[in-house]
Amino acid sequence: MPNTKPRNRIRSFEALSSWICAILGIWLTSITSARAADELPGRDPGVPVALIGGTLHTLTGPTIDKGTLLLENGRIVAIGADVAIPDSAQRMDLTGKHVYPGLFDAYTNLGLTEVGAVRATRDFTETGQINPNVRAEVAVNPDSELIPVARSNGILLCLTAPRNRLISGISAVIQLDGWTWEDLTVKQLAGMHLQWPPMWPGREWHIKESTNSQIEKRDRDLRQLNQILSDARAYQKAKVAASDVRKVARQAHDARLEAMQPVLEGKMPLIVSADDLSQIKSAVALAVREDLKLIIHGGYDAPKCAELLKQYNVPVIIAGVYRLPLRRSDDYDAAFTLPTRLKSAGVQFCISSSDRFGAAHVRNLPYHAAMAVAYGLPNDEALKAITLYPAQILGLAHRVGSLEVSKDATLFISNGDPLVTTTEIQHAFIQGRPVDLNNRHKRLWRKYQEKYRRQGNQPADDDLPQ
Repeated sequence: MPNTKPRNRIRSFEALSSWICAILGIWLTSITSARAADELPGRDPGVPVALIGGTLHTLTGPTIDKGTLLLENGRIVAIGADVAIPDSAQRMDLTGKHVYPGLFDAYTNLGLTEVGAVRATRDFTETGQINPNVRAEVAVNPDSELIPVARSNGILLCLTAPRNRLISGISAVIQLDGWTWEDLTVKQLAGMHLQWPPMWPGREWHIKESTNSQIEKRDRDLRQLNQILSDARAYQKAKVAASDVRKVARQAHDARLEAMQPVLEGKMPLIVSADDLSQIKSAVALAVREDLKLIIHGGYDAPKCAELLKQYNVPVIIAGVYRLPLRRSDDYDAAFTLPTRLKSAGVQFCISSSDRFGAAHVRNLPYHAAMAVAYGLPNDEALKAITLYPAQILGLAHRVGSLEVSKDATLFISNGDPLVTTTEIQHAFIQGRPVDLNNRHKRLWRKYQEKYRRQGNQPADDDLPQ
């Protein structure tokens, strides 16, 4: 027989080389698409900063014309029309400008994803359906290119959440400036996230499962949910029993069941993603039975059970105003009027940008609110829906959401109403630190503007402000 070993070695080497090249290609694609942002985090000015002469939109009180805002040590220390300014203060003349609290997006995966088409940059989901121990803040990438993009449009705070098919994990509220995830994190344990299963079989074109399969899947998910809650309560009782000095055996640590304890104790809300009326009612029934603090995310059908939500103090995080109707029989503007209908019904709500495009579209948060204004929501309510109301719902109203003494100096300065697309965000502060408003979009805009200027097609004085 002829000796085939050399040929086999050659083929093995070629296969190994191809495999190495493929791995290197994937790695290079990942690092290229997930490169660090160029913008440096802000630096504490070290002295008081006085913002003088602007229109101060406090949101919890009257708007102050030609007012003064004094910032020191990351906080607002004085606000009004007549504020004593220390001699050491750095002064900024804001005549003709407007000052607003930083916009707050109440549901995103910002910092957990970069390019949707590149798996290596998607870090918002884990394997399996039951992941209560997953923590969003430790996975946040502070060098994400999407953070400066959102920040440049006035979004200075957001809730970033993991997403999965059932229990996704724990979200955190982050501020959009800092060197590390610890710098960014404003509040850990912001909420435990649950994707409520569809209660009725769907018949849309993209659903491949049969009706029976969908029902079996729903029932299996609900059994898993009830089981994890039951196991978590049993674990809690076992821990108490094991702490008795007379007990010899120690309770084994379970990370998943341990993570459920703040929810069971009412220290952390359960944030349930649910749009359909049957989903919302089922989630409320679970929360009442288990004595849980509940927040609904999505809330498309929330006006249909407004009395139920008010009875049990359940707020709604609206999952974007730019949405299609949920059903063919719904009005075309059902999603556009949702904030107005919730406001009229007396249900506590806020507006988020969450939709199928994810973190890349967090920058459009103010325009979701603007669409709600176009369909009946008062302008001041729309502003509160993306500043004060998310802070209240997520337990941070004592720190952010409005311009008040002792709150964080997290705010921005603009030349007009932030709900108007032509308004320019000119300066921003996060905990008193001035932050860089440059971003990848602006850099590309200037690059290709220069290209066409060199071709003689662009006026020389038409430049994007720095």
